[in-house]
This record gives sequence, C-alpha cells and structure tokens, in this order.
Amino acid sequence: MLYSEFVEVYEALAKTSKRLEKEKILAHFLKKLKDKDDPKWIYLLQGKVVPEYDPREFGISRQLAIKAIHAGLGVSEAEINKQFNKIGDIGEIAEMFVAKKKQSSLFSSKLQVAKVFDNLTKIMTIEGKGSVERKLAFVSELLGSASGLEAKYIVRTLLNDLRIGVAQGILRDSLSEAFFPGEKNEMAEKIEEVYDLVNDLAIIFEAASKGKKAIEKVEIVPGRPVKVMLPVKVSAIEEAFEICGKPAALEHKYDGFRMMINKNGKEISLFTRKLENVTKQFPDAVESVKSHIKGDSFILDCEAVGYDPKTNKYKPFEAISQRIKRKYDIDLLIKKLPVELNIFDILYYNGKSLIEMPFFERRKLLEKIVSTEKWKIRTSFQLITDSEEKAKEFYEHALEIGEEGIMIKKLDAPYKQGRRVGYIVKLKPLVADLDLVIVGAEYGSGKRGGWLTSYIVACRSNGDFVEVGKVSSGLKEKGDEGTSYDEMTKLLKPLILETKGNYVKVSPKIVVSVTYQNIQKSPSYSSGYAMRFPRITHYRPDRKTHDIATLNDIEKEARSMIR
Repeated sequence: MLYSEFVEVYEALAKTSKRLEKEKILAHFLKKLKDKDDPKWIYLLQGKVVPEYDPREFGISRQLAIKAIHAGLGVSEAEINKQFNKIGDIGEIAEMFVAKKKQSSLFSSKLQVAKVFDNLTKIMTIEGKGSVERKLAFVSELLGSASGLEAKYIVRTLLNDLRIGVAQGILRDSLSEAFFPGEKNEMAEKIEEVYDLVNDLAIIFEAASKGKKAIEKVEIVPGRPVKVMLPVKVSAIEEAFEICGKPAALEHKYDGFRMMINKNGKEISLFTRKLENVTKQFPDAVESVKSHIKGDSFILDCEAVGYDPKTNKYKPFEAISQRIKRKYDIDLLIKKLPVELNIFDILYYNGKSLIEMPFFERRKLLEKIVSTEKWKIRTSFQLITDSEEKAKEFYEHALEIGEEGIMIKKLDAPYKQGRRVGYIVKLKPLVADLDLVIVGAEYGSGKRGGWLTSYIVACRSNGDFVEVGKVSSGLKEKGDEGTSYDEMTKLLKPLILETKGNYVKVSPKIVVSVTYQNIQKSPSYSSGYAMRFPRITHYRPDRKTHDIATLNDIEKEARSMIR
C-alpha cells in the first residue's frame, strides 16, 4: 500500500470540521485498509505506531525536525528557521522544500506505508549514545523518498501534531459505520466498551473487520491495561442510595492514584488510570503484590496512597504524584515516600474474566486472596448498609481522619470499564472544581521571568478543545512536579506548538484541577464561557484529556449558578 493513500485521507480529513463527514471519509478508507498487510497501520490515523498505552515516543523536537529537513533535503537551517517564523508549521515547510527539490529532479519512486511505519517504529526504539544521529538518518531517508504532501505528514507525525481532527470517538464511530452500517449506534457503543478493555486500536480494527462475533470475543488479558470504572458525583447520601440502591457498599475515598495491578505468571505490571506503565517506579508495590496476593494471574483495581514513614501519616496526592514520573533515584523515593495499596476490586482471576460477576462476589474473592499488612497492602475499608444514618456517620468519620470522602457502590453491579454508569458514586465536600487541560500559556515578568505563569485552560467539545479561561494562581514559585511555576514550565516547554510574543500554544496534554467562584457567559473564550477567580489546585498526571470536563459540563455549571 502506498503512503500517498494515507496522505489523501489526511488531507480530506483536514479540510472538514464536520464530524459526520470525517466518519464517512474514515469508514471508506477503513474498508480498504482491512485487506492490507498489517492492522497496526491504523495507528497512523492517530499519528502513532503503537497502541495508546505504549509510553514510547518519537523523541523528535522541532529543532531535530529542522536538522532532518536540512540533512535530507540540503536546505540550510537558517532558511528553514526563516520560513518557520513566517509559516509556523514545520510540516508545511518540509512540504515546500520537498516539492521544490522534486521539481528539479527525475524522482519517481513511490513511498510504501510499510517503509514509513518501519522507520517510524525504529525511530521510537532508538536509545543511547548516538541516538540523535541514527534517528535523523531514518527521518532523512523518508524525506528523501517522499513527495511534498507525504513529507508534511511524516514531519507532523514525528512532532505529534497531525492536525486532522480525529479523536478516538470519531475512529470508533467510523469503525461502526464501515463494518456495521445497519447497526451503527449499537455497535459504536459495543466497540467503545471493548476498546476500553484492551486500549489497542489495531485489535479492535481487526476484530471489527471480521464481524460482531469477533468483537464479542475480545477480552481482557493481564499485562495489558484496562480503563478503570469511573464514579458519578453525588451531593448527598440520599442521592447515592437512589442511584446504587439499598443496601450498598461504602468505602473510603483515598487521596492517592488509581493503580491497576496485573499479574500473568511471574510477570507483574502496574498501570495508572492514564494507562501508563509504572512498574519500574513502584518496585515496593510489586513486592507487596508478590508476597500478599494469592493467584497465578489477575487484574486488580486499587488506590496507591503515599505516607510519611516517620509519622505514619498519609500524604496528599501531590506528594505521591512525583513518584509516577520519576525514572531515577527510585530507591531514595521509596524510603522517603512509600505507598500503601488499598485494593477494592478484581476484574480477572486465574484465567477468567470477572467483569460480569456482581460486585459483592468480586469483593468476597478479594478478601480471600489478599493478606493485609498495615502500610503495605490491604482491602479497602468497607461498610455495607441500608441505613442513611450509618452511612452519614461513615462519611463524617472518613472526613475526620483526613480522607477525601467516600465511594458508594451498587452490590450486584458488573465492572463497567471507562464509564460513568451509576454503579459507583463518589461523595465529598462540595467544591466548585473542574478538571481541564492546558492549551496555551504566557511567560511571566519580573521575578517570574522565564517561567510560564498564566495558563489558558480548555474543556472537551465534539472531539476538540474549547477555552474556558485563563488561570494564573494556585502554584508556588518552587516545588514538586506540577505544583510550581518552574516545574509546570518544564512540563509545558516540550509541548510548545507555536510562539507569538510571550504567548505559546501547547499540545493539550497537561491536565489540572481548577476551582472557581462561578462560570458566566463570555465572548473572550472559544467555549463562550469563562470562569471567575479560577485557581489551580492540583496537577493531575493521572488524568488524560478524555477525563476532563466537557462543554456540556460547563454549560450545566453555568446554569446552576443562576438558579
């Protein structure tokens, strides 16, 4: 298959903002793609060569892309930078220079998808001494064989900036349109449900192309991350019982991060709710699992909570978040900030999926296989009751001892991965806050010069992001990752897509929790709304953009404030 066929689709997708048109374009292409060599090629439609949970990246910065264009096309870096200041898109610059070169040559070879995919995969796997030069060689080789348009999308892929407006939801609906046109809505829901089990677009594509039975046979496998089941917010015990029924299971809401524990034979792997593999960062958790949980294979859902080993007091999420990203000095962090695993659900055990088993039965199994050791591992503290009075006492006690609140769970419910379906709800003190993603930032001045200190935050809307305000407060000048201006600047700088004066546009990757006084209509931001007196309270490395608030959430909050 020629790479130009992908490029034609990219161009068609980039020219329309209409979701249904994008779905039709993709559905037509997916039917062609199913007969080709490798289902993994579908990753290219998201600018990737690996599934969502694979942490590897291309490691190509804007400057490296400029060097690759220089090496592959013989254009001076000064000229490339000059054009970048005019155009602002390295992909378009590559297209322009490749087109000029091809006009003056007898070039006639055709770039194959297999070659592009192979080179991109090699670029992602290169590490160690001389890695930059080897990566540049593979990029230069592709650019030397590419047409102008092909070069544009090769470079954009390497920079994680494809610009075709294809979110996961659009691909899901396109698969349903392509292979189940008579049952599109029903199968789109089924495809989403199964995708949340495996988080691998190639597996879903291959199954969908074979029919409904193949989709239904896709199951969870230990060692591959599953999207966690998400709770619905409630504001009162009475509301919780209305949703979950009576009696219900009540558990503490811990101020840690979700961790999915996987064991397959001797192999143990740990994933965050963002599907990040954090096994290497938490060898202490791995040892606790080995010595305290019976079973040959399993998938467990838990909350990892950090604590101070000197005072034996639990620490807030901000403290433990530094361990999630840390690659060095892990032994020192284990001593400084160990974790306790609070296990509250099980999805798979000894070769069998348990997601359809009622929750109370899954809990009984957990209690049989987990042996408790204080400050290392335990099953979550639980009360089963139909009494609103006892539930309120349980809630008040949880707050007294420093927990965030409580979770209330429906006893006969299955495990529904990745969905807020009402089988589990959370109750905590009311604070007006939203999880949002940073899409832009401004450099500070004076003593904050050199730092990005004001952040444009956005919510989700139809596969895109719309701005809901600017937030400049809540962070310290110095501190841990994501809690200070200097550390937030370090997180944002590699994500810069465009610079205009002191403003930068960034790739939407960094999720933060923002509190505010109220939300009101405003023409200043693309959502049509703005938060008043916003303040960042948490950096959320455990959240991805599909977890953030939607425009519907914003509109709902705005309406609630004028009642």
